[in-house]
Amino acid sequence: MLFQGKRHPQTMGETDINAFLSDLANRAGVSASTQNQALAALLFLYRHVLERPPPSIEKVVRAKRPRRLPVVLTRAEVRAVIGRLAGPSRLVATLLYGSGMRLLECLRLRIKDVEFGSNRIVVRDAKSQRDRVVPLPLVVRAVLPTWLARVKRLHQRDLAAGFGTVHLPEALSRKYPGSERDWGWQWVFPAERRSRDPRTGAERRHHLDESVLQRAVRQAVLDIGISRRASCHTLRHSFATHLIEDGYDIRTIQELLGHKDVKTTMIYTHVLNRPGTLGVRSPADQLWRLTPPGSSDTRLLRSQPNTSERSLPPSRQLEAGEVDAAPFGAPDDDF
Repeated sequence: MLFQGKRHPQTMGETDINAFLSDLANRAGVSASTQNQALAALLFLYRHVLERPPPSIEKVVRAKRPRRLPVVLTRAEVRAVIGRLAGPSRLVATLLYGSGMRLLECLRLRIKDVEFGSNRIVVRDAKSQRDRVVPLPLVVRAVLPTWLARVKRLHQRDLAAGFGTVHLPEALSRKYPGSERDWGWQWVFPAERRSRDPRTGAERRHHLDESVLQRAVRQAVLDIGISRRASCHTLRHSFATHLIEDGYDIRTIQELLGHKDVKTTMIYTHVLNRPGTLGVRSPADQLWRLTPPGSSDTRLLRSQPNTSERSLPPSRQLEAGEVDAAPFGAPDDDF
């Protein structure tokens, strides 16, 4: 309204809406997500507040969405981050890195989704409403029965107190009465306290809130001193990257991550800075390699003119065939 001179939205049309959204990208220079948020707000305004068909947005100048590389931790950093965690936070973080699940996918696991006999976890209703199977790490398999025994005692106390129900997807509670109290439908990672369900008003135990894990991982990253902005989702990125390092093919990793398009998974090959499976060695690493006299590199030096005579003092210049004995990173390096 301010952009269009305080006109009411009822009097605006396609040209006015397109001009405002295009101005956000051209003059304001907002990100693609900010422009999309403004567009979603306008669509909501026209559909649900003004109750009229929204104007067409085909001629809008869209802000460019940058293609950024994900943050990836080394194996030692992952070990250090998980080592700083305790209790359910440590178990969830190990599952995130060991299986590649998203945070909410892990927190919404039911008891029946963990298959010890097959060493796998079934992720239900993931992104795009598709199920998939991920591996159950052996290190988690060893400690998970102890955790589930504690969860079962908690569930039994809730049942004895007249509670113990859990939210079921869709209409399963009506189709299978009483199933909301079954052990198989309970959360693998329940919350510490019961709360009132805003949808039904029933007091029940929800799964662990994602903010608990996010704060714990963030604090662990700060305590270790990692300068990159690592989060729970960084463990998923590290899972995919380390699988590529171990030689797994990109299609297998695509299935484990649940990506619809293999192009989304290909970004992890860019993180490794390798085309395909061949690593790239920087040519700078060869400059400070000690070369024995008489080698092919020494003979090559004899055939090249000394182009550093005008920029280096005589004490730092090399004669033909002479090798610099100072390794990279010596105190007298001019970097």
